[in-house]
Amino acid sequence: MKITFLGAAQTVTGSCYVIETPSARFAVDCGMFQGNSAIETRNFETDNYRPESLDFILLTHAHIDHSGLLPRMVKKGFKGSIYCTAPTAELADIMLEDSAHIQEMEHDWKSRHNKRRGEPEEQNAEALYGAEDAEETTKLLRPVDFGKEITPAPGVKVVFRYAGHILGAAILDITVDEDGKSTHLVFSGDLGRPGALLLPDAETPSTPDWLFVESTYGDRDHKGEADTLKELAEAIAYSYSHREKVIIPAFAVERTQEILYSLLILKKQGGIPENMPVYVDSPLASKATQVFMKYMDHLSTPEFTAEDFAATPDGFIRFTQDVKESQELNTMKGPAIILSASGMCNAGRVRHHLRHNLWKPGVSVVFVGYQAMGTPGRKLVDGAKTLRLFGEEVAVAAKIFTINGFSAHAGQSQLLEWIGSMARPGMNIALVHGEPRAQEILAGLIKERFGITPFIPEYLEEATIEGTAAEVRAPSPTRTRPRVDWNFLAGELEQRAAQVRARLARIDDIPWEEQTELRDRLVEIERDLVLFLSRL
Repeated sequence: MKITFLGAAQTVTGSCYVIETPSARFAVDCGMFQGNSAIETRNFETDNYRPESLDFILLTHAHIDHSGLLPRMVKKGFKGSIYCTAPTAELADIMLEDSAHIQEMEHDWKSRHNKRRGEPEEQNAEALYGAEDAEETTKLLRPVDFGKEITPAPGVKVVFRYAGHILGAAILDITVDEDGKSTHLVFSGDLGRPGALLLPDAETPSTPDWLFVESTYGDRDHKGEADTLKELAEAIAYSYSHREKVIIPAFAVERTQEILYSLLILKKQGGIPENMPVYVDSPLASKATQVFMKYMDHLSTPEFTAEDFAATPDGFIRFTQDVKESQELNTMKGPAIILSASGMCNAGRVRHHLRHNLWKPGVSVVFVGYQAMGTPGRKLVDGAKTLRLFGEEVAVAAKIFTINGFSAHAGQSQLLEWIGSMARPGMNIALVHGEPRAQEILAGLIKERFGITPFIPEYLEEATIEGTAAEVRAPSPTRTRPRVDWNFLAGELEQRAAQVRARLARIDDIPWEEQTELRDRLVEIERDLVLFLSRL
């Protein structure tokens, strides 16, 4: 069989692995790339996937970096079944609808922006996908039970096992029969941390021939639950003492519900002032919370029932109903806690809350999840002094908190323990869904402890597997990471600077009023250049 790594290869977004056997061509996940513009351009490179020739897709869970390109595949010709657990099917339904709305809005915004500037249409002149594509995608979802074996194609058997990551998340236990031989593959998907607040621990499959395991936190461990709640309480106390807001960029699915659960615990312990309400400002998070309440039997929440998560107009937890209520949060006086998507601050209502609050001393911005390279959230976590929001550089005066203990991903020690429960001589390990530094550190520890040298695939790399042996075909660097011609760009900048100096000789021929406008524009350009230089 052949496996092509179409995403989450030395990065944490865009999860997709296409497997070709004599009887089928299928994918494990089909996620959206998130980050800077260069990374997100990969979302439009549909030819890499050949969606019309995919027989089926196995979906580990509903997070957009694992499911977000499914409507794109349908738009471009995929017509097969998408197998996933029942909670994943319900969550994917609402998440893909929301994602389609975002894709359409962003495309319309970019089109209007280019027209106002007199610029030609972008290379990607179409939206990635729309509401109709998302609707057609949900019709292809085929719910399956945890622990029940399915045969989506001749010679391919699959069992979905608990991953402990988010509601419905699964480890994929796959057996492929070809030429009279069986090959056992396990894809961890995103692996949850043991003892998580909401979910049961991940299962451990029998030892596979090939283990494809996520490595998001391969370089570090998380803090314990007690420390995590203490840090959250400190952020709340800091902003309450300044009569300001706590802004929590939170993924709408699982993270928002886990934060709500934590806030309920803190309130029960007296760790939150009585007059500090919690606003969930995300339509998607509101819908996802309803799904969580429906599947409470899948969760481990002994202290609270579904009724505790329900909102009341003047109660502790309040859900905004429309854009007007969301906007009112930014003019509302007094302390409050605002949970809003997206978790990496690269879309959604949270960007408006940051624009209105990031520059205020006394505000807390609390990051409770992974921040991918190139995202606004990552820039704030890394100490950015300003953040560009809606075309404006906003100063960062708020206090930034990073609480990794809320992560839905296993930490380094937890990953090693899970891998160690399966590690045997002859087993192969591929590290996916992680940044290079985390993968290199985790790979070194795996080799040291288990005597196995992990394979770290690149984007678009192909591996032909026969039993426990593999022949790897590396992709062309020009396809995966096109070289940036910095000398050309620097030369262009020097030419423009020379043209400015030459034309300044005639500046007195321009009316004074227009000169002042030109001066102000040049000052803006110079400020942008200073910010650019500060990042080199």
